[in-house]
Amino acid sequence: MDNGVSAGSTASTSTLGNMALGLTLLAFGIGHTGIVGGVSAADSVSLATYVGGLALFVLGLLEYRGGNGFNGTAFAGLGAFWFTWAHGADGKVSANAAGLFLLLFALLALTLTLGAPGGLFGQGAYALLTLSLVLLAVGTLADSGGLGKAAGWVAAVSGLMAWYGATAALANWPTALGRASGGRSAAAAG
Repeated sequence: MDNGVSAGSTASTSTLGNMALGLTLLAFGIGHTGIVGGVSAADSVSLATYVGGLALFVLGLLEYRGGNGFNGTAFAGLGAFWFTWAHGADGKVSANAAGLFLLLFALLALTLTLGAPGGLFGQGAYALLTLSLVLLAVGTLADSGGLGKAAGWVAAVSGLMAWYGATAALANWPTALGRASGGRSAAAAG
């Protein structure tokens, strides 16, 4: 395989997991913003079920098997979140139950933020996921569409960060701000 990554390695499952998380967050976030006419968060249910839910959960198990406890926890935990969210997205639960559900998974996202490898694309994506879940929970509990839209924008940015991090890993793009190749700062390189 390309980039010296063997089939089934944790590097390949990590990249795929971050890509799945990024795409699911983008769809979820864009649906909540209302920026695309006729597209709502409910339209991301299929993606959330299979890519964000099932695929992430399986990738989490593979990460555990490969010895990566952080990605195992992140992917399996978020896979459970997306799968459960997708099955409750059609209003099967009360607003209070949905808000509580979002707050509980915001705690998981906060744990992932605190345990993530440092840097913008590690901690940053999980921090924004935490913020989006808190905003969406409060918006759901308070019946505030404005907070739901704000949560959507934050989720979309988080999804872009996760997507870029995965794409950068595959394309060998930079993942550190203010760095030039060779580890020197951009200012020192010029």
